[in-house]
Amino acid sequence: MQYQSQKQQIDKQGYRKNVGIIVCNNQHQVLWARRSRHDGWQFPQGGVEHMESALDAAFRELHEEIGLVTRDVKLLGSTENWLRYDVPYTAKRRHYLTTRQFRGQKQRWFLFHLLAQESCVKLDTVKAPEFDRWRWVDYWWPLEQIVEFKRGVYKKALTELEPLLHTADIQPIDSGGQFEAE
Repeated sequence: MQYQSQKQQIDKQGYRKNVGIIVCNNQHQVLWARRSRHDGWQFPQGGVEHMESALDAAFRELHEEIGLVTRDVKLLGSTENWLRYDVPYTAKRRHYLTTRQFRGQKQRWFLFHLLAQESCVKLDTVKAPEFDRWRWVDYWWPLEQIVEFKRGVYKKALTELEPLLHTADIQPIDSGGQFEAE
């Protein structure tokens, strides 16, 4: 996720359009990534650029942040509506305030099933990678790990998208634990 550029829009209510991305494997685990130069872990996410659809932004961010391309995943679905969260007043929010009134993000969430080998996940496809590490975790595990101000949106997204895991053509198999890659 980058600071606001001329291509990224903040709406009249002060929310920046953004996409959230959940990638699941055959065991219904989800890809959880650690932000570069930070201690925090999260799902991939990023801004929607001017004249870009939310789905196009999701595919772009999927490639930029974790190296996956369209053929590597199957889209299982998305949230019906935009989900919003307010960003606490920090240096980041102050940066946005210098250009326009900024409250937070409004996100459309997408659930993808990984079709490719795990080795296709690459965190270094861009000059300044967003993430430096990733791992598979149980579907609901991120809800208790994410920073407090994003927790409500994570709960709504995970709740709305969870039934798609059971209706999709995903074959659960016993994994025997979590996988972590750097």
